[in-house]
Amino acid sequence: VINALLSFHAGEPRKHDPNFRGPIQNRGCTDIVCCILFIIAILGYIAVGILAWSQGDPRKVIYPTDSRGQFCGQVGTPLEKKPFLFYFNIMKCASPMVLLEFQCPTTQMCVEKCPEKFMTLVSAYAISSDFAYYKNFCEEGTFTCVLDILQRLCPAMLLPSKPFTRRCFPALGKKGDVITVGNSSTFNDGSGIRNAKDLIAGVQNATVVMEARQVVMKIFEDFTHSWYWILLGLAIAMIISLLFLILLRFLAGIMVWIMIGMLVAVIGYGIFHCYMEYAALKGEPGANVTIQDLGLQTDFTVYLQIRQTWLAFIIILAIVEVIIILLLIFLWKRILIAIALIKEASRAIGHMFCSLFYPLFTFLLLAVVIIYWGVTAVFLSTSNQAVYKIFNETNCDYSRKTCDPAVSFSLLHLCYFHCLFAFYGGETPYHKYLIALQFYNVFLFFWCANFVLGLGQMTLAGAFASYYWAAKKPDDIPAFPVFSSLGRSLRYHTGTLAFGSLILSIIQIIRVLLEYLDHKLKGAQNKFAKFLLCCLKCCFWCLEKFVKFLNRNAYIMAAIYGKNFCTSARDAFFLLMRNVIRVAVLDKVTDFILFLGKLLIVGLLGVFSFFFFSGRVKAFQNTAPTLNYYWVPILTMVVCSYLIAHAFFSVYSMCVDTLFLCFCEDLERNDGSAARPYYMSPSLREILWKNKEEDPSEPNAQQQQQQHDEDSQLKQEAHEEDAA
Repeated sequence: VINALLSFHAGEPRKHDPNFRGPIQNRGCTDIVCCILFIIAILGYIAVGILAWSQGDPRKVIYPTDSRGQFCGQVGTPLEKKPFLFYFNIMKCASPMVLLEFQCPTTQMCVEKCPEKFMTLVSAYAISSDFAYYKNFCEEGTFTCVLDILQRLCPAMLLPSKPFTRRCFPALGKKGDVITVGNSSTFNDGSGIRNAKDLIAGVQNATVVMEARQVVMKIFEDFTHSWYWILLGLAIAMIISLLFLILLRFLAGIMVWIMIGMLVAVIGYGIFHCYMEYAALKGEPGANVTIQDLGLQTDFTVYLQIRQTWLAFIIILAIVEVIIILLLIFLWKRILIAIALIKEASRAIGHMFCSLFYPLFTFLLLAVVIIYWGVTAVFLSTSNQAVYKIFNETNCDYSRKTCDPAVSFSLLHLCYFHCLFAFYGGETPYHKYLIALQFYNVFLFFWCANFVLGLGQMTLAGAFASYYWAAKKPDDIPAFPVFSSLGRSLRYHTGTLAFGSLILSIIQIIRVLLEYLDHKLKGAQNKFAKFLLCCLKCCFWCLEKFVKFLNRNAYIMAAIYGKNFCTSARDAFFLLMRNVIRVAVLDKVTDFILFLGKLLIVGLLGVFSFFFFSGRVKAFQNTAPTLNYYWVPILTMVVCSYLIAHAFFSVYSMCVDTLFLCFCEDLERNDGSAARPYYMSPSLREILWKNKEEDPSEPNAQQQQQQHDEDSQLKQEAHEEDAA
């Protein structure tokens, strides 16, 4: 019944075609409408970039802006030697108006240095030397003896500050439970005690920000001290990945089992090491403190001093170890076929070794797409015009109105006000539709990135399919198969790639919008809205995974048969449904084995970097750099080495997926007889039939065996009739 349902819904198996020899050469352009639409979208994307580059000003991101809209520290301007931005009253930056206008409603000016000592305007005015220093933080004007006028030109007080992102922030510290500013928490000037204490009380929450700033600066410092070691480690990861794939070419079966054994051993050593650390902390003071009691700490090495952290590591690694061992026990028969597929993929890659370096071409195209998107986004976000508004602390009819800083205002006006820089905006049609242009920039980024990835998949699929369907390997493999497949993909199937990437980009942009809504609704109390949003995010995540899987197989079928996207996706889906058991087990087992290879490379590099940067090995103590957090280069090398290994193994993964679809097609088209021989390798054919004998209940095995017997009987009857 299951076989009947699958065959009914999954279409008819392919018939034998004696003229079929792999990727069809005589093919036409597919999905022309999508190709034209994609070209128009690219031209529009270029126009948006040109418009943004003509209107934008990236200096707004690099340099802070004072109250007059001038850039602090810009070379070639009068403010070149004043790189830091100083706030008259930084407490006003906590006003809700900042969230609406993205600008503090207080005077801001460019200064050479941030204030280094506490001082009030009243006390400084009484001492000429102090007032001379104080005037460095006052606006230009006439300093008369009228204190009321001075208070409008100068800040009420100065606080010891330190620059962060070229902006002066109070130098907060902590002595015990007391928040300090500068080197002391007391102020000797009587007129400023109240204001200073109020300021300290108002910025207590800012200590978390300052601690975070210190952590970021320490991490940056660690990168400056260890960047060359990180690059060396990534080069080693690239060499190991390439060497691993070369060894797979000759020792695929042995390498797979060695890889599995080494992974189990690496995880086992991790469990042993964590247990030794757990046992070593027994009886140590403070080692029994729980992570919950410890809370969030900026110094992550503190967590390694408690036993509960190592116990958690032991449990996690033990669970991973048990899962891997159970999978190996129950799937060892499928692993044999997966190894045969990997051997076949190794032979294919060995005959077209340049395919291993194709990810570099994909990476180059992706880098161009990312750089173009990032530069365009920066220029779009900085293409607004400076808008000035009236800021006044009293009730004034002119408050929050736009103004022109070039026009001088009289102090005898109805109310005194400052015409200050508020934000960047504009009233032109270009500025009104700036959000739409940013959305278009993001959407085209997804579309172009998915197109580049799809191009790589179709190119490799066409090259590897030409290997599988070659009757005599490697004699019948066409010359330069990778470049030939790339040319066919660009010449005939640009529309197909644009169609598939467009569908995927629409889903991804919807996911981005859902994440944006989820961020906006963080504080919402509507439980139903949160539940609905969570369901939508989950559904679109699953839909994106399914579309990626369908696109990948559709590109393989398009590379072989030269049909449009919808037909290729339908044929690929029906072919996979007719071989659903093999897809669910065999293909995923192969992916799992390749994933173990990535983990092995990452694990080896991670263990080596841990012993090198942590100083656990005495031979490395004098060589390794002195770091604040040794986990910074370790984590960087682990993540980047995984990306490098994934880039190389993605070629193997694409080769295995292509050979798997060709393998399923081969079983449907041919029966292994002299008239209809299989194109698969003898080793794969031997393991396949051995698996059929051991597992005769497999639906596809029964179908293929029955079809083989029927075809043999028909051939015998036809031969007897011809003889008669």
